[in-house]
Amino acid sequence: MELSVVIPTLNGRDHLAAGLDTLAALVPDAEIVVVNGPSTDGTTGMVRDRDDVDVLVEVSTRTENVARNAGLEAATGDVVAFLRYDLVVESSWLDGLRDGLADAPVVTGPTHRTLGGGMTTEESERRTVGSREVTYFNGGNVAFRRRVVDALDGFDEYLETGGDRDAAHRLAALDYDVAWRPGMGVRREYSADGGVATDDRGAEFRALAYRLVKNYGVRPAVATGTTRRAVRDAVSAGRDVLRGDLDPTEWFATGRAVVGGVARGAADGLIARVKDRSPARNPHGVSDRSDRAVARYDWR
Repeated sequence: MELSVVIPTLNGRDHLAAGLDTLAALVPDAEIVVVNGPSTDGTTGMVRDRDDVDVLVEVSTRTENVARNAGLEAATGDVVAFLRYDLVVESSWLDGLRDGLADAPVVTGPTHRTLGGGMTTEESERRTVGSREVTYFNGGNVAFRRRVVDALDGFDEYLETGGDRDAAHRLAALDYDVAWRPGMGVRREYSADGGVATDDRGAEFRALAYRLVKNYGVRPAVATGTTRRAVRDAVSAGRDVLRGDLDPTEWFATGRAVVGGVARGAADGLIARVKDRSPARNPHGVSDRSDRAVARYDWR
């Protein structure tokens, strides 16, 4: 197995350095591809001063899927892993990856989060959507056999969030299995609150509607699932209003953003479905353009 590890990063110099140190110690034979940008914290200089990074790709678009695809273009291994810059692989990571690839062409594992009160982790997530059995994976800790990620044409660059979940639907459509290996663990350390979630509900629901319509078309099940989630979130926010934890005007503004996001995402998903009728369903993938990188440093 020739392993390439692609690490997208943006203004994460110190976390990235810790992750690279661990990879150098535990996965010394892997090809390391860092996709940076556009960072302003000295990441470029730090990476160029190291001798354990094989390729540094500088991109100008602050979108994770663009960075993933730029790294995929630079990687040469027959297995390509994607890691978040702020995650550190654990000692069993490589063995878990190898074991999973013996059973499936895609393998993922848990993220262990260190909180003030201890450690949390996650389990494998699987769901039936239409006639497909979809196994979701962590886009910051996943490895693909090269032929499989090429069949997907990489990640969908329309999506600013949820690119890994979109890829999971497309893997299911192509009948590729995803293996889960607890040994393929990564670790992230947080402050006591456990991290910060995004507040852009409009963007979140636009991505949800887009990927469902693109992958499944306009079906009652798609509309029902999206509506159910929107209603659930609205009810939860309504309780916050009644408790005084959320201003009513903010609740209404969020509702408008969700409705607008769903409408736009569904329309764009339908256009994308028409543009790419193949099982890959990826009109905004690697093959869509070749101008992602603004600079490239190759020390191989």
